[in-house]
Amino acid sequence: MQLAVFLAVFGAVTMLGFAAARWRRPDSIHSLEEWGLGGRAFGNWVTFFLLSGDVYTAYTFVAVPTLVYGVGAAGFFPVPFLVIVYPMLFVVLARFWSVCHVHGFVTPAEFVRSRFGSRGLGTIVAVLGIVATMPYIALQLIGMEAVFEVMGLPKGWPLTVAFAVLALYTFNAGLRGPALVSIIKDALVLWTVLAVIIIVSMTPGQWDVVFRVAQDKYATSPRTDDGLLLASQSQLNYVTLALGSAVALFLYPHTLTGVLAARNRGTLRRNLAALPLYTLTLGVLMLIGFAAVFDGTTAVGGNGNTVVPQWFAENTPPWTAGLAFAAIGVGAMVPAAIMSIAAANLFTRDLYRQYIRPHASAREETYVSKTVSLTVKFGALLVILLLNTQFAIDLQLIGGVLIMQTLPAVALGLYTNWFHRWALAGGIGAGLAVGLLMLYQVPKYAGDGRTVVREHLGGSAWPLSNLGIDSDASIYVGIVALAVNLLVAALLTPVLRGAGAADGHDHTREHDYVADEGDPTVRRMVEILDGEPVPDRPEQPVSLFTPVPRRPRDDEGVRTR
Repeated sequence: MQLAVFLAVFGAVTMLGFAAARWRRPDSIHSLEEWGLGGRAFGNWVTFFLLSGDVYTAYTFVAVPTLVYGVGAAGFFPVPFLVIVYPMLFVVLARFWSVCHVHGFVTPAEFVRSRFGSRGLGTIVAVLGIVATMPYIALQLIGMEAVFEVMGLPKGWPLTVAFAVLALYTFNAGLRGPALVSIIKDALVLWTVLAVIIIVSMTPGQWDVVFRVAQDKYATSPRTDDGLLLASQSQLNYVTLALGSAVALFLYPHTLTGVLAARNRGTLRRNLAALPLYTLTLGVLMLIGFAAVFDGTTAVGGNGNTVVPQWFAENTPPWTAGLAFAAIGVGAMVPAAIMSIAAANLFTRDLYRQYIRPHASAREETYVSKTVSLTVKFGALLVILLLNTQFAIDLQLIGGVLIMQTLPAVALGLYTNWFHRWALAGGIGAGLAVGLLMLYQVPKYAGDGRTVVREHLGGSAWPLSNLGIDSDASIYVGIVALAVNLLVAALLTPVLRGAGAADGHDHTREHDYVADEGDPTVRRMVEILDGEPVPDRPEQPVSLFTPVPRRPRDDEGVRTR
């Protein structure tokens, strides 16, 4: 029954994914504006589902409750980091939307290249985005693989078939595919949350007894960093991890891709204001970790990621478990599709177009992006099938540190061009060096939290004892690396200017960062994907395909303030 329900939902999702290619189909989908950004025309509902599918991934719904199952309160860091991130997104991303729509940017690297007049700096941002995204895609596969393992399916071909289907409808429909599928994904997640509440409410004593049993379990465990409340040595890492994760989230290319698909600034802001409600569902799903402790759920085959699906298999009717498995599976497919599209757009616009085929046509760009999106997906699949899944998790920790180093160029660049382009590159280099060195120094501990399994690359919590401090506390590596990055960039900027190093030419204007739909400078679509067509307005003649006047590019030109 579990497998039948899962396959039925998966079949419906597959048909919807392929049908998305004909959903409000434009005259030609052979451009990155159409294939990679859905025509930049998603309205309120589609944008909400797309962004929620982008942020709340399968790995979030599988790995985070598993972390709560193992260590308790320390596993709740995604809740505060999502509370922190939405005000940041509300302020920053509207400016990003505007400048990208005025200039036709598809990727954050294009913005950086134009803002600071440096092709090299844009290339660095593009490479970091691609490298940081690939292990993130692999982690979506880990969530789906855990579901297959609980259902008793063999490792290998079921996962390959699932992502072959995903690759095909993404290749065909572009961003429209995950945008439509995300609606089913959200419905399944909400049903899963309701099922958790109902099941635990039927337990004698309800949540009170669940928390009491979990407290007793943590009190008798050999670990010193677990419990219903944060242990003292975990507090610094908890705070810095929440802050660092919030910073990294809105810098990932797939998040920015979902943002650029919104129709206007109002659509984007309304959804960013509403999405914190979705965090409540995440908080409920994380409580599955405590429920699994109460029910004595154990991992299948020693794979810790199977704890959540195994709990559903043991404590819910088979059809309900099948729907929960489908929620995890579809929750893996949506973000994986968006991530692969974002990585492909980065490669096409910022590497292929810049260094290989500068005069590539829109059709050629789209073909290259489609091909790269397939390559990225199957590359992540090979990582899962051929390597230990813990290796992918370690890569993700590194990926978070990598993407955080783009903050000065991308996020701060939306407000100021004070930084010198070479100083920004130097800051990124310093941050990466410090971050990778610190990650290498983090030991990997066994389940008791004390026994060292390996000496290096064991996580992202760097022990303060490495500084000679007599403390069990640790700090998130990404925050330290970002602080070094910002310090180096701030110190090098006046030095380089004093030495006469030429600034890059800023091709943006202040008005570009507040322009909205209807502004003559904004490239807009006439057709709105989930609303009524926008009538042509004589006073706003600029369309998506009308070139906007641009200043000539000059890498060595004088910077315009």
